[in-house]
Amino acid sequence: MEIAAEKNKHSRPRLGGLLWQRNFALLWFGETVSSVGSAMASVGVPLLAVAVLKAGTLAVSLLTAAVYLPWLLIGLPAGAWVDRLPPRPVLIIADVVSAALYASLPVAAYLHILTIGQLLAVELLAGAAFIFFNTAYVVYLPSLVAADDLLEGNSKLAASQSAASISGRGLAGIVASAVGVASSLFFNAGSFVVSAVCLVAIRGAEPRHDLKKARRSTTLRADIAEGLLFLWRDRLLRTLAIWPAAANLAYGGVLSLSVLFLIRVAHIGTAEVGLLLAVGNIGGLVGALVAKRIAQRVGTAHSLLLAVLVGGLAGLLIPLTEAGLRAALYVAGAGIVTAAITAANIVLVSFRQTYIPARMLGRTTASQRFLTFGSAPLGALLAGVLGTSIGVRPALWVLVTMFALSGTILLTGPVLSQRDLPPPSEDPSPPEDPSPPEDA
Repeated sequence: MEIAAEKNKHSRPRLGGLLWQRNFALLWFGETVSSVGSAMASVGVPLLAVAVLKAGTLAVSLLTAAVYLPWLLIGLPAGAWVDRLPPRPVLIIADVVSAALYASLPVAAYLHILTIGQLLAVELLAGAAFIFFNTAYVVYLPSLVAADDLLEGNSKLAASQSAASISGRGLAGIVASAVGVASSLFFNAGSFVVSAVCLVAIRGAEPRHDLKKARRSTTLRADIAEGLLFLWRDRLLRTLAIWPAAANLAYGGVLSLSVLFLIRVAHIGTAEVGLLLAVGNIGGLVGALVAKRIAQRVGTAHSLLLAVLVGGLAGLLIPLTEAGLRAALYVAGAGIVTAAITAANIVLVSFRQTYIPARMLGRTTASQRFLTFGSAPLGALLAGVLGTSIGVRPALWVLVTMFALSGTILLTGPVLSQRDLPPPSEDPSPPEDPSPPEDA
């Protein structure tokens, strides 16, 4: 498979790149369609709670929390399980489960048995399915494309996801108006079916490490510990895990205050706020499109430093936002920060996919994302405390300053000393575990 990927790399036309490779094109198309559906659901589910169930503020906020809670509950064991299982079946099962979960909501609404409890359960379980899918896809992509093409592959996937997020949120309102709020969720369910069909159609690509040996050698607990220890003992990986966690804590707080700040402090109208948020998200698409080019021009390590510098300075524009012409400061600040974060994420994911041994890529990735996504709720809590005690605009100044300073973490690590991030590390031997193997 690796040889085939290299041949495709040199024989495919330049325009379109990896999209001429059948297996990658199937993964990309399925991911794009399901991303549109997921973006629609991010609007449709709260809308269903408010419009149909007349839910209050607390209930709607709990729906948002339910999406992220699975990262804290099962993020680490999910990574260990992904390393023990073939990733493509994990991806397909996650898609099928997600489709069934979201299809259950309009069915329950038609039968007049829909409850807030069901909405919370669906968001919680769909969040768990997403963790398995997201971790397995990181493991699976290196078996679809050559190592030199990972940066391009991750860039194309991130670009389509950003575009899907922007279009999906806008499409959600249109579809809900045309067919009803409940019926619009069938589109999300169908998008997961499309993704599953595309994955089934992929031919012959599987990771090359010994899954049977991985399942027999250690317990699940030992696998989780090995991933955490590998992440922590490697100085570079440790630096590249602490930095996004710190940045996410600060900028997660900024995002949690954004709507409140724009409406109540900057005195911008509700319709204009929606437009500002949508335009600001275009930065993610821009970042995905330029990530590969910048990394090739200045090096992968230097591109991270550039993202930190540009994103940190741009974030300082956000608290300056006011109604009128100064509303453009929010678009510029949030858009550039989103572009910088997206470009940095593409470089980081591509690096980990080559640097971390294949047999433990799932659990190490899950360990890193446990830290990153686990810091987001803390950032929202910090933002709430600061906003209440010193005011929303001063709280934003504190948070964007923290975001800018988080980049100094990279200045103390090995990222500063080289143009490119280093080649793959040596695969450490699995630690001895005296306990009996756990049934897989």
